[in-house]
Formats: sequence, structure tokens, C-alpha cells
Amino acid sequence: MDYETIIGLEIHAQLLTKSKMFCRCNADYANTEPNTHVCPVCLGMPGVLPVINKQAIKYTIMTALALNCTISPQTSFDRKNYPYPDLMKGYQISQYSAPIGHNGKLSIDSNGSTKNIGITRVHLEEDVAKLLHRHTSKNESYSLVDVNRSGIPLMEIVSEPDIRSADEARKYMMELRNILRYLGVSTGNMEEGSFRCDANISLRPKNNGKSLPKVEVKNMNSFKAVYRALEYEAIRQRKAAVEGKRLIQETRGWLEDKGRTISQRSKEYAHDYRYFPEPDLPPLILVKEWINEIKADLPELPDARRNRFTYKFGLPIYDAKLLTSSKEMADYEESFIKAEVLSDLSLNEKAKLGSNWILGEVSHLINAYDIDITDFKKTVSPEQLAELCILNKKNTINMATAKKVLEEMYKTGKNAHNIIEEQGLNQIMDSGLIQSEIIKVIQNNESAINEYKTGKEQVLKFLIGQVMKATKGRADPKLASELLKKKLKGD
Repeated sequence: MDYETIIGLEIHAQLLTKSKMFCRCNADYANTEPNTHVCPVCLGMPGVLPVINKQAIKYTIMTALALNCTISPQTSFDRKNYPYPDLMKGYQISQYSAPIGHNGKLSIDSNGSTKNIGITRVHLEEDVAKLLHRHTSKNESYSLVDVNRSGIPLMEIVSEPDIRSADEARKYMMELRNILRYLGVSTGNMEEGSFRCDANISLRPKNNGKSLPKVEVKNMNSFKAVYRALEYEAIRQRKAAVEGKRLIQETRGWLEDKGRTISQRSKEYAHDYRYFPEPDLPPLILVKEWINEIKADLPELPDARRNRFTYKFGLPIYDAKLLTSSKEMADYEESFIKAEVLSDLSLNEKAKLGSNWILGEVSHLINAYDIDITDFKKTVSPEQLAELCILNKKNTINMATAKKVLEEMYKTGKNAHNIIEEQGLNQIMDSGLIQSEIIKVIQNNESAINEYKTGKEQVLKFLIGQVMKATKGRADPKLASELLKKKLKGD
């Protein structure tokens, strides 16, 4: 029997508010001592009353609008009841019956065409505390509870089961995270736990359309982990189905080091959580005027920016996609284009020059030094990169030297002019100086010269390389090549 893979994702994103969801505690809990950002509300003490964080509501509306959702005119909070050590009150304040946004969509690129992934709902809840598991030298184990995270505003975005592969799931997550970062509502950092994913995956026979039991996969802490877990689970389920084995609805955990999932518990249904309306919080009326104000203030989103980079700046769609996949990288490109030193170039020339360097040598350094574009910008501003590009364009330095200068700029924080002057890197354009080095190269490479004379044209690259080496990379490559060819012809 032929099966197709059915995937739906539940994404949880911590919101960048100053205070927690239902109290005034500082929400910036990262790198703080355990249990220092707490109060009776987030500790779940008896008799305390929650107060809704308006900024969190606004951020959730912004996200729902960016995902083309319908905004509910009235929204409310519910109690989601389940026992777990990290849940201080024994229930989580969440939204069930009336989410803030619903019926949206997110477009991704799938096999060269645009595919719309439905968004079921966008709702708001509070994060739970964090368990820290410890093991002693006597093989004893225990767990500690850090309540700092409890009560952090947590937005959940639930997709329709429209995803058909692990690759589509990864693209959906990356595009969603990019939107959240453009909006400025979340850091979207999976490694810090501010962007988390639970995946629901099942198989559906193509001949009858009835899905097999659904599995929820948890404990995936990176895009790579999500991809690998879904790939593994699709293969596991398909093998079981083909062999006639029984599949059950369950929750499975991903073991990154072993590259497989393991069964954790049977999958809960909504009624298992015994949802009921939160009695301490009244329903919220989301008036149209406020929604329209929020919509009017939305920043330019990745898709619109990609189109502008393509149609206004004249960039290839490939370049535009890569640049806008990171808001910070797209910002760097725009600042580069505005640099005064590039005033003699056309807009298209500026954009392509910046794109070539940012996606080329800048990205190379970012990967080599394991940093991001924000770190790179601290020592090499877009304006400084533009100055370097002009020096290369005017043949003050050649491309090989320009790449070395860029790395030195990142390591030292100095501008290109200072580095070139200090190290004497100006490009040699003097024919006489280059000629003298060519003569030495010819004298020291007799066998290569003989090979060239027998018709082996590829030897020319080696000889040019020797000239560049002799001039420490400073000779103008084009001029050196022309002079070398003339010399070899006997001119």
C-alpha cells in the first residue's frame, strides 16, 4: 500500500516582553540565579490573582496578522489541568475555546513552487518552570525546580496537517522564525528554548484517505533535530504499517545521540486536560480600531522584503532569498547600499556588490569564526565594507588582498585604509616591477615553461600564481597575466 506522510507542527515561542504574562516579574531570566525572578503569582501561591500582560496580547495579534489569520473579536483564557513537577499551580493558564487568531496561512517554497501551510490557531499561554536533573557519584538522582521561567508569555502557533515531508517542516519552521524576528516579538533561538517545536506525524493511505494513529514527537532542540526526528519517524511508521504491525497514538521523545525516537506515554486528548474557563480572568474584547492600528504599524515582512530586493534592487531571486532569510543580514545589505562611498554606482550595482560580498566572503568569515552577522557588524560596519569594496573596484588592492584585508578588519576593528597602509598592500600596477618578477619566475621554472611551449595551456595558471606569490599577492592579476603571455611569446 502506498502511504503519504502527514505532519502538523505546534510551535511555542517565548515573547520579548519586559514582564511575565500574569505578574510584574522581570521576564529576562536567562543567565540569572535560579528562583530569583519569582513572586507569589508565578509561584502559584493560594489566593493570588493574575493580571494580563497587554504587550503579550499585542505581540500575539501582530503574529496572527502576519500569518494572515482572522482575529477573534472576543478572546478568553482557560485552565489546562495536568499534574507535572514544573507546573506550579497544577494547571496552566492557556487558551482553548477562543484563541486570539485562527484560519491563517504561511507560504513556503516546496520543490520550486509556492505551497501554503494552513495555520489552525495562534494563542497565548504561560510557560512552565524548568526542571534541572542531577546525578550524584553514588548513582543517585534528583531534580531541582527553577521557577524563573514560570509565567513567561508563551505564544503557540498550530499548523494544519498540510506538511508532507521533513524538509517542508524545516522550511516552515525557518520561515516562521524569520517572521517572528522581523516582527521583533521573539528571539526565535531554539538552543535557548525560546522557540520550541512539537511535531504530530502520521501516515495516510493514498487510496482511502483515512490516517493511521498519530504520533507526537518531543524533545527536538534544533532544526536539524526536527528534520532527523521526522525522517526517522516516517520510516519507522511506514515499516510498521507495511509489516502489519499495530501503530498507536502516543507521545515519543527524540534521542539526539542515538538518532531515534522512544515511546514516552499514550497521547493525551483535549478532554484529558479538563479545560474550563479561567475564573480569575474576564474575556477580552479586541476592538477593530486597535487591531487596525496594530496592522498599520506592522514592519515589512520577509516575503515583501524579498520582492523589494528582487524588483527594486534588481537582485537575483536566489540572492534575495538568502539575504532576507535573516533580518540582520538584510539590514546589513540595506545599510551597505546607503553608504556614501558608493554614490557613483547605480542602485542595482550597489545591491549586487553588497550581495556578492555579504553572501561570499562575509558569510565565509561568519562560518569560520562561528559568529553571526550581528557579531561581525560590531567590528566591520556596512560602511566600512563599502569602503573596502571601492578600494578593490578602483584597483587599489586586488581581490585576493581585499579578502585578507576584510579578515584583518574583523580581527582588529581597523578600517581598510589603515590596514593597507600599515602592511603596504597597495596593488602593484607598475609594469616594470611586474616584468622583473616575471623574468625571475621564468628563470626558476624551466620545466613548466617547456610544458607550456608544448601546448599545455593550463601551466599558465601555475606561472601566474608564481608571479602573484612573488609579489605577495599585490600584482594586478589581469596585468600580470597579459605581461606573462607576451613574455612567453617572446614579445
